[in-house]
Amino acid sequence: IEHNDVDIVAVNDPFIEPHYAAYMLKYDSTHGQFKGEIKVDGNDLTVNGKTIRFHMEKDPANIPWSETGAYYVVESTGVFTTT
Repeated sequence: IEHNDVDIVAVNDPFIEPHYAAYMLKYDSTHGQFKGEIKVDGNDLTVNGKTIRFHMEKDPANIPWSETGAYYVVESTGVFTTT
């Protein structure tokens, strides 16, 4: 969030709503309290003036990633791992 060379344009978490994501970012149990500004507007998070589209899709294929301006998508939930 604090690096100018990377823009976070969208987030997907099918298990929480945007207001709770904002709360968890603001009061992170590992990194401590976030010193910046966080707002929620519908399904958008605004962090330090940058808008991040928040999705709650169980199937990430349903997300119009190209409409978000994303060049790369990182899947880091572990939900789609296989054995």
